[in-house]
Amino acid sequence: MLKQRVITAVILLAVLLPPLLWRDSRPFAVVTAAAMGAAAWEWSRLNTAAPALCVAAGLGVGALPLGLWWALGSAPWPQAFGWGVTGVWVLVLALALRRGVDDWTRWAIAARLLLGWLALALAWWALVALHARGSLMLLSVLLLVWVADIAAYFGGRAWGRRKLAPRISPGKSWEGAWSGAAAVLALAAAWVALADVWPALQAALYPALARQGWAVAVPVLLALTALSVAGDLFESLVKRSAGAKDSSALLPGHGGVLDRIDALLPVLPVALTVLNGIGGQR
Repeated sequence: MLKQRVITAVILLAVLLPPLLWRDSRPFAVVTAAAMGAAAWEWSRLNTAAPALCVAAGLGVGALPLGLWWALGSAPWPQAFGWGVTGVWVLVLALALRRGVDDWTRWAIAARLLLGWLALALAWWALVALHARGSLMLLSVLLLVWVADIAAYFGGRAWGRRKLAPRISPGKSWEGAWSGAAAVLALAAAWVALADVWPALQAALYPALARQGWAVAVPVLLALTALSVAGDLFESLVKRSAGAKDSSALLPGHGGVLDRIDALLPVLPVALTVLNGIGGQR
């Protein structure tokens, strides 16, 4: 299993790293659109859509946003729209996680499918828009999610006592979640300190927030961390409702695409909206 995970990880890095580091966003947009299409196929299967609809959803979510972006370019979306997306995410996550696994299948299947497709399309748009600001800006947002997840895992193993959502993801604890939040704040502080001596690091999320003052930066970072945890739990809820361990077997040793991007889905559009709001447009 470990060998399989390593091989898959190396292949993914070989595919994703060159377009991520390339200044032109078009190669990155194409590669990530394909990934979002695969995730849409997985989401549709988890929510019991017919096989033909699963394929159509994968093709549509992969191609339609890409075509729209290709036509419009990376112009920022209206700020009111971004805050609307943020509000919908908070509402959906709060409702779904509060009502639990058993309630998910009571949602109309059309609503469940549309929710996932839109979430993937909007996350992809935000992903490419952040890349258009520079690879470092996008990487700083991705690192927030990755650091929160890694620190939550180790913090939970070391100190975890109180379960965060035992019926959804028994391994997650409140202590792990707080460990993740603390690690994100430490990452932000270290990044800002390094940016003072290495100006190239200024073009990232953490210095942009710090320029608004830490009284603004800390709540925003904690909110983004909470969204990453909630996004992870939300996908776990959907999988548990479907009786699935992984979203698919597309990534041997890692599960499916959704398993790798679940925490990013709410974080990407909200981070983009926050950056637009503080004058972070490129």
